[in-house]
Amino acid sequence: MTPAEHDAGRDAKHNADRDAAIEAQIEQWRRYVSRSEAISPGDARELEGHLRDQIDGLEASGLSPDEAFLVAVGRLGKLDELSREFAREHSERLWKQLVVGDADTAPRRANGLALAVGLAVAAAVVVKIPALFGIRFGADPEFYALNLAVLVLPFLAAYFLVRRHSAIATVIAVGVPFVIAAVLLNAYPFAPDGATMMLAALHAAVALWLVTGIAYADGDWRSDRARMDFIRFTGEWFIYLVLIALGGGVLAALTMGVFSAIGLDAGWFVQEWLVPCGFAGAVVIAGWLVEAKQSVIENIAPVLTKLFTPLFTLLLLALIVAGFVQFGRSGTTGESDIEVFGQRDLLIIFDIVLVVVLGLLLYSLSARDATQPPGWFERLQLLMLVAALVVDILVLVAMISRISEFGASPNKLASLGLNLILLVNLSGAAWLQARFVMGRTAFGRVERWQTAYVPVYLAWATIVTVVFPPLFGFV
Repeated sequence: MTPAEHDAGRDAKHNADRDAAIEAQIEQWRRYVSRSEAISPGDARELEGHLRDQIDGLEASGLSPDEAFLVAVGRLGKLDELSREFAREHSERLWKQLVVGDADTAPRRANGLALAVGLAVAAAVVVKIPALFGIRFGADPEFYALNLAVLVLPFLAAYFLVRRHSAIATVIAVGVPFVIAAVLLNAYPFAPDGATMMLAALHAAVALWLVTGIAYADGDWRSDRARMDFIRFTGEWFIYLVLIALGGGVLAALTMGVFSAIGLDAGWFVQEWLVPCGFAGAVVIAGWLVEAKQSVIENIAPVLTKLFTPLFTLLLLALIVAGFVQFGRSGTTGESDIEVFGQRDLLIIFDIVLVVVLGLLLYSLSARDATQPPGWFERLQLLMLVAALVVDILVLVAMISRISEFGASPNKLASLGLNLILLVNLSGAAWLQARFVMGRTAFGRVERWQTAYVPVYLAWATIVTVVFPPLFGFV
């Protein structure tokens, strides 16, 4: 290599390191401001564009990248309030000296509680409308299994659309899938207790949840950042929903206990009113809590992720050992691999474990500081991913054996498709995680692999919902 080539390579590496450092600072700034109630997602994206323009201009005038970033943040007067808050919480950051000043003067927007309560009440009312036509929650579980997501999720989507002041095009993009799902789910002549009915109900709920993500992102669904924000929201929303459900369970038990003590049966009220209406309202209220109470959930969710990642890693390793032990026993007892490892219930449990593992990975990625180097937790995640891959391969082998032995069915093909999708997803994640741990790739690539994969799950859920029922005769 000539001296000139060596200098050029050194300069290129220096520029790449500089760009990575600035991008890491912008990423931390962006994540903070985009999650605040003081600014909408659309405003955050617009202001980020202004920030980048300011940085480019200041660098062109001769400032260093760090100096350009500091001055650019200081010039964003629209973010004075947020910058002060950010500086107080991140006192080690260099821009604190530029933005901490006098007492707060910028007004904050309303936190949306009135809107959330109104939509929660509306969702509870809509859930009970079928009762006017003789369809009861306890007596007609098939109807509610098919339609619960169609009845409830539009109100959560509406909350985001109103809060973001979304454009008409975004409203249409969100509303049309809900209408199509409602028509198809109720027009298809499903056989009672049929496999395709349950598959359609489950996958429609997944597809409509991802459509709700379009409302959350204010239509900016192509953005990797918006997808990761929705992944973070999903994890936090689930935690709040579980907490509300636990409180609702205590309320239901107390209601029945109190009325039982005076000789009255409140079971019908709990089953027909408290459970369905409470769930419908909780879906919206949990969404509001995530948006309005960030400081609370941010302390809980990362702790839960770090707690359950080691536990699920141990579970996966135990599943691998148990799987090979069962395979070994099948050779000595005369039982087939299908009988000892490919049992339907066991395969379902394995799939649930793999989905939970993927959820842990996604949420830990969304909550991670992109500026931090890899540590012990990232190495543990890599072990979890490798173990999940081994389990997925074992499940695929057993599943293909079942299909070849007993023939195809809607459940088997749906599960096979999911496991193939998980195999590709986990393989890419493990490869990029290994490179990140070894310092050969940036954390952003690990994130982008996962966010780019979200539409794949939406497409598969749509296929199972729309195509599988007529393909298998609605049985």
